[in-house]
Amino acid sequence: MRQAGRMARRGFLGALAAGAAPLVVPASALGRSGSMSPNDRILAAAIGVRGRGNDLMKTLVRHKDTMLLAVCDVDQKVREQRTAEYNKSYEEQERGRNVASGFNDYREVMERTDIDVVVIATPDHWHAVLAIAAMRSGKDVYCEKPMTLTIAEGRAMVEAAARYRRVFQVGSQRRSEERPRRACEAVRNGRIGKLVRVEVGVGMRPVKPEPDAVEPVPPELDYELWLGPAPWAPYCAKRCHYNFRFVRDYSGGEMTNFGAHFFDVAQWGIGADDSGPVEVEGKGEFFEGLYDTFSKVDLTYRYANGVVMTGTHKFSGCKFIGTEGWVDADRLVGEPASALAAPVGPGEVQLYRSRGGHMENFLECVRTRGLTAAPAEVGHRSATVCHLGNIAMILGRKLRWDPKAEEFPGDEEANRLRQRPYRQPYVL
Repeated sequence: MRQAGRMARRGFLGALAAGAAPLVVPASALGRSGSMSPNDRILAAAIGVRGRGNDLMKTLVRHKDTMLLAVCDVDQKVREQRTAEYNKSYEEQERGRNVASGFNDYREVMERTDIDVVVIATPDHWHAVLAIAAMRSGKDVYCEKPMTLTIAEGRAMVEAAARYRRVFQVGSQRRSEERPRRACEAVRNGRIGKLVRVEVGVGMRPVKPEPDAVEPVPPELDYELWLGPAPWAPYCAKRCHYNFRFVRDYSGGEMTNFGAHFFDVAQWGIGADDSGPVEVEGKGEFFEGLYDTFSKVDLTYRYANGVVMTGTHKFSGCKFIGTEGWVDADRLVGEPASALAAPVGPGEVQLYRSRGGHMENFLECVRTRGLTAAPAEVGHRSATVCHLGNIAMILGRKLRWDPKAEEFPGDEEANRLRQRPYRQPYVL
């Protein structure tokens, strides 16, 4: 088997060197038994490449141990442009011609047996359907944050990753950055005394009210597939692309956009990666017109250990406050200065340390089958904090939350908001 693997890889690399479209051989066919050989190339697909997805692919195509074979996007112009750009990059690196192919329908990507990993950077309402389909078809997944649109989706994704034994990384890249890690280590090791309060700012982009207009669907856009599992709605340009974040059918607004980063750091510092708050209350103001997510946020969460966490739209970041000092996780400053000066000592809490960036961490774990910096359970729990805040503001009242059972005890109205219906045939 080892000799056969070497022969298959030699043919694959030879095709690339010859400048031809490569003979496609997945890493799983090249002798992967548990972990991969360092010489095996990881064969990838990308779904959603207009904005953030393109940023991720620019990183991925520079890795000598990966090859991007499939570029999937429902916008034909974007799909063709990105596919050409990535293939040009491979040619410039002398790694082959016409390496990547374009796809409109994600189901064609899932059917391919030569793909090892799928990178998902679509609007949020597609994340769960795509990620679970990918894992079900034997592919590892990098899914952009927020991991989910609903709380129920998160648990389903965690269970799928475990059931199919897939490597999963959510795109909460602060888990691979030094500043948040060092800040959280200082908090977890008592450098600011007992943690009392966490202040989280989700920020807020200036968004102008937009009417819910009806416009012709551009010929290059497969609008049916853009909507996917979301309720049907007439097309208008302001609904799509970046601004989907402000329509509740597709996203949770800035609470799940930037909030997904900063509440994630808060969870890390609190030590609640497998848990969450037990109470949440707050109020918010909505945008008007087409956009119906929150424009102003005022939230208070309480944890079982007594820690109080606030959420606001008035700034972006995460600050931990203890009985003996404070730490700002984004700027990596605090008082006393000694809280951040001393390295983590023997017997103290040392948090996960990525080697390289967040994508690099994912690719390394695909090889080793190790746990990523931001696995499914972590992504689900952090997204849940965001969803809890939105639900509390929608209902306008204090809510009790059981983080173990993942339910609002005795509150049917709130429990109904843990999930949403899916438009057929786009189901989990």
